[in-house]
Amino acid sequence: MEIFALFIGLILSLGLYELNSALALHASGDGLKQRAGLTEDRTGVGVSDEGSSVECKLQGATRLPAFSMDGDYVVGGVFSIHHYTYTVTNNYTTMPDPIRCSGSINSRELRFSRAIIFAIEEINNSTKLLPGIRLGYQIYDSCASVPVAVHVAFQLSSGMDPVFHAGEKCSQSGKVMAVVGESGSTPSISMSRIISSFNIPLVSHFATCACLSDKQQYPSFFRTIPSDQFQAAALAKLVKHFGWTWIGAIRSDSDYGNSGMASFLKAAQKEGICLEYSESFYRTNPRSKIQRVTDIIRRSKAVVIVAFMSAGDLRILLEELSLKPSPPRQWIGSESWVTDPELLRFSFCAGAIGFGIERALIPGLRDFLLDLPPSKVSASPVLTEFWEEQFNCRLDKSVSDKNICNGTEDIGRIQSPYSTTQFRITNMVYKAVYAIAHAIHNAVCQETHSITQCDKLTSVEIKEVLNQLKKVKFSQNGYDVSFDANGDPVATYELINWQKTESGSIELVTVGHYNASLPEGQEIHINRILTWVEGGTQVPVSVCSDSCPAGTRKVLQKGKPICCYDCALCPEGEISNATDSSDCFLCPKEFWPNAKRNICLPKPVEFLSFNEGLGIILCAFSVGGACLAVLTAAVFHRHRTSPIVRANNSELSFLLLFSLTLCFLCSLTFIGAPSDWSCMLRHTAFGITFVLCMSCVLGKTIVVLMAFKATLPGGNVMKWFGPPQQRMTVVSFTFIQVVICTLWLVLSPPFPMKNLTTYKEKIILECALGSTFGFWAVLGYIGLLAVFCFVLAVLARKLPDNFNEAKLITFSMLIFCAVWVTFIPAYISSPGKFTVAVEIFAILASSFGLMLCIFAPKCFIILFQPEKNTKKYLMNKT
Repeated sequence: MEIFALFIGLILSLGLYELNSALALHASGDGLKQRAGLTEDRTGVGVSDEGSSVECKLQGATRLPAFSMDGDYVVGGVFSIHHYTYTVTNNYTTMPDPIRCSGSINSRELRFSRAIIFAIEEINNSTKLLPGIRLGYQIYDSCASVPVAVHVAFQLSSGMDPVFHAGEKCSQSGKVMAVVGESGSTPSISMSRIISSFNIPLVSHFATCACLSDKQQYPSFFRTIPSDQFQAAALAKLVKHFGWTWIGAIRSDSDYGNSGMASFLKAAQKEGICLEYSESFYRTNPRSKIQRVTDIIRRSKAVVIVAFMSAGDLRILLEELSLKPSPPRQWIGSESWVTDPELLRFSFCAGAIGFGIERALIPGLRDFLLDLPPSKVSASPVLTEFWEEQFNCRLDKSVSDKNICNGTEDIGRIQSPYSTTQFRITNMVYKAVYAIAHAIHNAVCQETHSITQCDKLTSVEIKEVLNQLKKVKFSQNGYDVSFDANGDPVATYELINWQKTESGSIELVTVGHYNASLPEGQEIHINRILTWVEGGTQVPVSVCSDSCPAGTRKVLQKGKPICCYDCALCPEGEISNATDSSDCFLCPKEFWPNAKRNICLPKPVEFLSFNEGLGIILCAFSVGGACLAVLTAAVFHRHRTSPIVRANNSELSFLLLFSLTLCFLCSLTFIGAPSDWSCMLRHTAFGITFVLCMSCVLGKTIVVLMAFKATLPGGNVMKWFGPPQQRMTVVSFTFIQVVICTLWLVLSPPFPMKNLTTYKEKIILECALGSTFGFWAVLGYIGLLAVFCFVLAVLARKLPDNFNEAKLITFSMLIFCAVWVTFIPAYISSPGKFTVAVEIFAILASSFGLMLCIFAPKCFIILFQPEKNTKKYLMNKT
């Protein structure tokens, strides 16, 4: 819209200009038609019918070229040789004066214009390219002004002769075949919209706006420099390469800056880069606006600044920044300014990096640029002005000025962008001229029998030159030149670093390359050490928030960009193994995070081991209990004929001691890593040995009751419960438990398993019950026998014997029942390996209870009170 409005304004201005001219001529009574007898057609060209020929005259004032030369075919050129134009206030009462240039000469742009002359002279001297044909040139100064560029575009489209003749109608003589220029994108857009209507190709050496790749709007536009679309992506990758995520951005308020920055921001967003600010201005803006931009730069926290600007705009900004000390900033530049030697005087920009067009070697060009004898300089107003600016002297000796040039001045001895040895953009100009020459060559020349013949009298349609330009593909001085469907070349750049020399000056150093055609992630190649802001050797840090280490995740700060965040520790069971991770992820099922939560480690496997303290203690009690039972059996066997042993059914006592030994030892099967066999053995061995034990206790209790009944007159009960019946009772009760255990093992046996739910951070190896019903059936059967024994023992506890074993059995069964009643809730609530420890404790506690309550008093009498170990004492009634 801005360009369209500018274009409309220009047309209106030209219309007012023509209207004022016509009114002035009419008012004076000496109009064009009255003086020359001219009629005017719809094209705005004056036509005279006098004589046999028709005279045509262009309306309006003609701008004179800065450099020109006649030729068979003419190449146009438009460059911003001057920086500014004079500001003119129109009063709309008189015809406005033509726009005039002001300011100093832009040495770089002057070099570009001279490069066109060099290339055309080189082509004219060639025997291979356009042999026998002489190219001419018309090179104009646009004064860095869009209106002037548009005016020149109209003039190049119409022809350069102010008055010319034709036969039946006015034909345009000397019209250019193609135009090289402009350096800026905005004037190139304006020019392309005009000259594309006439199918005139515009080949730019420096207009990089991605919008110009649109062939619908700019069908005749080509360029030898890559589009900003590639440069924007390259800059975003460069910023990402050095880890900068918090940057500032400034741009020229022009098509070049706005379009380029839009492409950069899009690419930067994909790379996760955030902007603290994005500001724009143009060189003609009031100083207050430029000061506001500099204030934002000074106050910002972003160390890195990406400047997508033209060299002229950035120069004004840097001049304003230099007036007041500013915090050190790392400048990242586009190719429009990062290789501009005129900006190297701003020492606080040392360390700047950016992409520039690759340096080129153009044989003979520097000698041509330095070949400026006084005669050549005096013949050109532009060269005269440039010479006088460079040496601060006057060439015109007629002017009364003491500072007259003495003829010893040498342009090669001064530091000037004009005389640089690094040809970057100049090579783009050089290639543009050669591309146009090849297109004309292909349009007017034919090759027969390896001989090229060109007919300069051939009437060439400009559209044919346009079509041939689309197809050109050649190599010049080792540099390939071709255009894709959008009129763009292959994108390659040099990575430029502003490095300070020992003398304190700044020089441009190539430190790497960028090639857009390489695979993702390999486009940037750095082959030299870079220096950074303030001469530092370490990459500066420019982030909103410090990187989150592994083991944490980023938590965005409310209301701020995604680059501003806090670091939160990963939740329990989750890790992040990379810096700046946005999420944590769960460890695999059998793994658990380390303390830093940055790696997953195998969970420690836990089970009741023989090597740990608790396992050793339980082993000691288990073995100790078994030894105690064996020792007791030895004592009983040693005194087996004594009354106290014989009175307590020695056969059941020995069987009971054997079962207690097994009970103590079966607890050992619960210790150690569970396996298929240990899981099945521990539960079945425990169930069977305890039933054997309970059967023996039950048998002894029944024997006590039967013995008491047998002492009554006429009692003959013992014959019904003699030794064979006692053995059968023990075997029967035990067999039932064997059947229960067998069914359990066959249908759903216990098996080893990894318990991952009790503890999140470790694995518990334990034996799953298989069938829960089988487990509780085994325990229930043991409990049933224990209760039965306890009831019988209670009934016999007050029998009138001096040594009544029923009392001992009562106490033992009371302890046994108490232990296993408390075992159930403890077993259910105990976690991990403590479940096994509780079960072992219950086995040992109940076994020791039986052992101590039943056998300890007897052993005490046998060993320490032998006087009580008599039949008389035992038979005494209390």
